Amino acid sequence: MGKKYHYLFGPVPSRRFGRSLGVDLSPPKTCSLDCVFCQLGRTTKKSADRKEYVPTADVIFELKDWLKTDGQADYITLSGSGEPTLHSRFGEVLAFIRENSSIPALLLTNGTMLYLPEVREAASHASIVKASLCAWDDASYTKVNRPHPELRFDLLVEGEKAFRAEYTGTLFLEVFLIRGMNARPEEVKKIAALAHDINPDRVQLNTAVRPPAEDYALPLTKDELENLSALFDPKAEIIAEFRARHGSRFEANQDAILAMLKRRPCTAEQIAEVFGMHINEVSKYLGKLTGNQQVLLERRNGLIYYTAPSGERRRNA
Repeated sequence: MGKKYHYLFGPVPSRRFGRSLGVDLSPPKTCSLDCVFCQLGRTTKKSADRKEYVPTADVIFELKDWLKTDGQADYITLSGSGEPTLHSRFGEVLAFIRENSSIPALLLTNGTMLYLPEVREAASHASIVKASLCAWDDASYTKVNRPHPELRFDLLVEGEKAFRAEYTGTLFLEVFLIRGMNARPEEVKKIAALAHDINPDRVQLNTAVRPPAEDYALPLTKDELENLSALFDPKAEIIAEFRARHGSRFEANQDAILAMLKRRPCTAEQIAEVFGMHINEVSKYLGKLTGNQQVLLERRNGLIYYTAPSGERRRNA
């Protein structure tokens, strides 16, 4: 996407959804959860308040412009810097996409607001909804997802069940597993039982293959995920990108980020500012660079810095 927008980013490559245009409806990082595994870092504004965080008219104006001047993507995805269903008018954005484009509208949500009838109605405008389930009771919910104090685990589950009962589109349920927190077979069986009750079209297993908010959020191996996937009925699919495949533009941007990190350590936010990228795009590049150990991460004063190994920095100094 050549033109710079305030609320749109990408299209970015996705293993699950091809080329996806992102629509960001919240300032960073406004979310109802503070998940230990989040690739965008810790939540800086934990909220359960629904309001118009960014101007709906401006978002729709940018979408009109993008559809007119570019308009090439496999999906248009409400995701971004926080939880999109906290935006009080996100349904209008989905409805605009559905009415003005043949590109499917995708909603990525943590599911926390689906207990509200008005949120379920708004979400119904999406062609696909991906919700989350990473716990089995309030204690595990608090440990893994660190929700806003107003939110309870039973609200999450009942909201997702109610949405499934009403929604005629495709519902995915993502289960994010972390070693030592929610990944023992007896724990996953409890999550699988709840997933069966929710009855999504697909259950997808993920783990912390990109740098997480907390360094103790450790990933599972692909073999471990394979074994746990059989605990779901039907069997869950594994979506963690252990070997990401991307096009030439992705590789070019990744190489540019690596070249900068060989000169000096930077945070993800600094990289985003330098290259004019959305933080979600930067996260994808850093995920691959850290996964193949071209880049290391260091925690300093509560911030995560990315850096090339010391030998690489010396050779490129």
